[in-house]
Amino acid sequence: MTFHITVQPSGRYFEAHPGEVILAAAIRDGIGMPYGCKDGACGSCKCKKLSGTVVHGPHQSKALTPEEAAAGMVLTCCATAQSDIVLESKQVTEVGAFPIKKMPVRVSTLQKLSSDVAVLRLQLPATEPFQFHAGQYVEFLLRDGDRRSYSMANAPSNQGSPAHIELHVRHMPGGKFTDQVFGLLKEKDILRIEGPHGSFFLREDSSKPMVFLASGTGFAPIKALLEHMQAIDSKRSVQVYWGGRRPSDLYMHPWMLALAPTMPNLTYVPVVSDALPSDNWTGRTGFVHQAVMADHPDLSGHQVYACGAPVVVESARTDFSTRCGLPADEFFADSFTSEADKAHP
Repeated sequence: MTFHITVQPSGRYFEAHPGEVILAAAIRDGIGMPYGCKDGACGSCKCKKLSGTVVHGPHQSKALTPEEAAAGMVLTCCATAQSDIVLESKQVTEVGAFPIKKMPVRVSTLQKLSSDVAVLRLQLPATEPFQFHAGQYVEFLLRDGDRRSYSMANAPSNQGSPAHIELHVRHMPGGKFTDQVFGLLKEKDILRIEGPHGSFFLREDSSKPMVFLASGTGFAPIKALLEHMQAIDSKRSVQVYWGGRRPSDLYMHPWMLALAPTMPNLTYVPVVSDALPSDNWTGRTGFVHQAVMADHPDLSGHQVYACGAPVVVESARTDFSTRCGLPADEFFADSFTSEADKAHP
């Protein structure tokens, strides 16, 4: 017996087995449901249930509040169907996702751009093409079965020869993977990845002006989106707001300054929240999502793409919608939920 899951307004549908998480069933059938952490921690997969019954597994209340659950919202990453289901997700338009593959990759370069951010360039197998959307991520498959997720920071058109992907890794002291990257990992080491994953990518069927919002290494998928816009010669207006505590957190600030003049419709706004006098920072200060609101009190005609720390993404999602008129279905996000975030609701 299987349950029939329909997603409106696209009309896409798929089957879920009893006990199978709805998101896993969608991915298996190539349906591009939105998601992020897949652990009930970030809320990126939240959508409206129009009919049917589900049961939720463990999840964090910040991802799905009791009030939202009572209103019929579901987290597809931890909900299982108890009947045929009809969901509403306006982000589901994609017909056919790129195949998810497991493959070995070789560390070609490891460059530390700041005290706690490293850029990894990983060479892909020559015999196995890797397709992905700019903005998606891969998971590292660790020896003990754990996984760690990182977004590609280069566009598919910029894989080079031999083909590679670029990842930005922030050191989390005590982190199982990041301690390895900042300690033992060296060039030519072999790692295993799986991907592509994620529903964060440019919606090219829209001509609306865009705001790209990044905090910290949330800049990685934003960089990929910008490279993709260059590759397709997009003329859409985009303003990039990149926030950090200190200027050093904007670890590719020179890259952005160099890019801006080459894209006439691009505006770059760096924002620092905790600058010290010794930083000699003369740019914008404060919280990055509030800088967006100060510049755009009316976001009703925009699309927003937000990446980075969960508190930044969720503050932007709430405030842009309730205070700036941004339609909920024009907010696309990738919340960088760490293992610490998952462990401490």
